[in-house]
Amino acid sequence: MKELRFHRELYPGEAVDSALRTFEGWAELRREQTPTHWIVRVTARSAAAERKIAGELANFALGLTVRRGPPA
Repeated sequence: MKELRFHRELYPGEAVDSALRTFEGWAELRREQTPTHWIVRVTARSAAAERKIAGELANFALGLTVRRGPPA
């Protein structure tokens, strides 16, 4: 399992959710939240696949954040 942490002051929840919907067919994805972070856990068929999917998901969420802007 690979864990990603997205700081809530930087990443809008909508960007993280959209990234999850985009990659949900490739791995099991679970999202949790803390007062400061969105936490995404990625489970795939192999450790290599988890790393690849986690990296792509993080890049996708970052791209959406850049396009939409940080949370208000």
